[in-house]
Amino acid sequence: MRRADLGDADCGIAQALGVLGDWWTVLIVREVAGGVTRFDGLQRELGVSRRALTERLGGLVTHGVLRREPYSAHPPRHDYLLTAKGEALLPVLVALQDWGTRHVMGDGALTATADEDSAEARRAHRLVGRRVPRMSLRRHDGGAEPPAAPGRWTVLYLFPGAFAPGAPALPPDWGEIPGAAGCTLESRTYADRHPLFHAAGAEVRGVSTQRPDQLAAFAAHARLPFPLLSDEDGRLAAGLLLPTFRAGGVARLKRLTLLLDPEAVVRAVQFPVTDPAGSVDEMLAEVRRRTAARAA
Repeated sequence: MRRADLGDADCGIAQALGVLGDWWTVLIVREVAGGVTRFDGLQRELGVSRRALTERLGGLVTHGVLRREPYSAHPPRHDYLLTAKGEALLPVLVALQDWGTRHVMGDGALTATADEDSAEARRAHRLVGRRVPRMSLRRHDGGAEPPAAPGRWTVLYLFPGAFAPGAPALPPDWGEIPGAAGCTLESRTYADRHPLFHAAGAEVRGVSTQRPDQLAAFAAHARLPFPLLSDEDGRLAAGLLLPTFRAGGVARLKRLTLLLDPEAVVRAVQFPVTDPAGSVDEMLAEVRRRTAARAA
């Protein structure tokens, strides 16, 4: 049976599988989302044969999931980049990551955190040395910018969800989900310490999967002096394989903080974050140590 003939012609799941084909294809999309865009890099990361990789890349280009962009004429070489159609797959990757972590690698419990010795925590800490993929996220004020402040150290704190009074109610049983509560305290602590972070040479950014208008309401309520960024499309979550969970019908980021250097490379990771306020002071000390070492 050819891939395109999978199942019911009127079934979106069957037709999607006809495009994605097999697990290698899904992993190629994962790597491209994470910034690995060249043939040799994809082969190195995946350990797949050149023939198999060539076939699957060709199929993804044919189906409009990837596009080729030349970076060398002699010999001809291309970057493989996600199209808008390909970016629409990112929430699928996030959902697969969450399902695998929770139901295959875990016991099925719903949680917004993780054990320190868990596979999820190990994966998060392996982000050290990783460059954040190029992207822009929408700010709470309607603009857009990359997660990392250009040429500056950046503290990127990821949180499940913060809500202004009078905004739509919290997701059902929010307070019962381990690790979900504490976003307001964390954000206000970053706001209080913001002059100290700035003096130490770092910018602060908050990231959530909430919509920009939801973030705008919270930023105004909490009087935040720094931007909140929306990852509602899952571009950052998929690009870095960030820990997520699902609540209220929405994929949400688990509480995690990244310290990015001026080249947008991850230099420190806080995960799990069990003390939202205390983690801010720990990160401030880390920023001071890193910037002082660079200046020495």
